[in-house]
Amino acid sequence: MSLSAEQRRILLAHPAGWIASGFGSGLSPIAPGTAGSLVALLPWLALCELPWPWYVLVVVAAFALGIWACDWAVRTLRIDDPGALVWDEFVGQWIALLPLLWLPRSIWLVAAGFVMFRAFDIAKPWPVSWADRKVDGGLGVMLDDVIAGYYAAIVLLFLTRIVG
Repeated sequence: MSLSAEQRRILLAHPAGWIASGFGSGLSPIAPGTAGSLVALLPWLALCELPWPWYVLVVVAAFALGIWACDWAVRTLRIDDPGALVWDEFVGQWIALLPLLWLPRSIWLVAAGFVMFRAFDIAKPWPVSWADRKVDGGLGVMLDDVIAGYYAAIVLLFLTRIVG
């Protein structure tokens, strides 16, 4: 469901809205979740240079920030998990690419992590689907993508062990 012009204005008028919308990337008229996941790769290029404990700390902080920002947006817009909220894609994508902190990085592995995360986020296997349906508010917006990110990270890790 796309947002009205007024809802977009409200979302972008508050710092929480900017964060929840992935700095506006979630306002893409086509595939906002995919757009948010693509934009999430830009800060990841800097994040992946951090030592792994710092990377994990940033991801945990981003998750907490996302709960706050997405909760604000859901309450303010009065819509459960609108497609324009893509901070969850940012955090999920960063989790999906976690194995690349220990593996040689290549564009192919980044692309594989991106595709796997999007696949798990769209297909919503259990418990991704459970979190999507049963958990409300900002935590509900964030949790399904975090689980999808973990699934993608595990598959990426196994894939690199089998192929590499």
